[in-house]
Amino acid sequence: MAKGFTGGKRESLDGMDVRVVQTNRVSKTHKGGKTPSWSCLVVAGNGSGKVGAAIGKARGVPDAIRKGEESARKQMIDVPIIQSTIPHMVIGQMGSTRVLLRPASPGTGVVAGGAVRALLEAAGIHDVLAKTLGSRNAVNCAWATLDALKALMTPEQRAAQRGLDPSEITPWLKKARERDEAAS
Repeated sequence: MAKGFTGGKRESLDGMDVRVVQTNRVSKTHKGGKTPSWSCLVVAGNGSGKVGAAIGKARGVPDAIRKGEESARKQMIDVPIIQSTIPHMVIGQMGSTRVLLRPASPGTGVVAGGAVRALLEAAGIHDVLAKTLGSRNAVNCAWATLDALKALMTPEQRAAQRGLDPSEITPWLKKARERDEAAS
């Protein structure tokens, strides 16, 4: 496997969506020579609002992926989803990478690439527009996307913060919630 390898999606035994976003061969120089190892960026999500990402490091690729998956499961966050999209526009940042996420109308799909796409799909977001600004480094893109997803709020949370009724902020929300309940 070469640097930058991106593995496909795989289902684990408990129904988690686990994706290997990037593998990187690294080596540490000692007095006696170089010790090669692998670093893998892994994304795990349940497809309905929980997602996490982590880096696993080990001497072999399978061990690095396993470690990354275990760590990603421990670091999962909850993502508010309304009708298969996000509630509002948000920008996440890590280092020199900024990721802009915008809600999209049903049927748009996930308009994103690389680590951003992997995280959004694993979280269960089906309609969203994303733009990566600055560095396109996969690790920084993943952390910036997680930062953006952490900043998302449901309309109810935002209304409580502002001391308003949720229907005043988003008049369309009641219809959207009724459609979601009817579909399930």
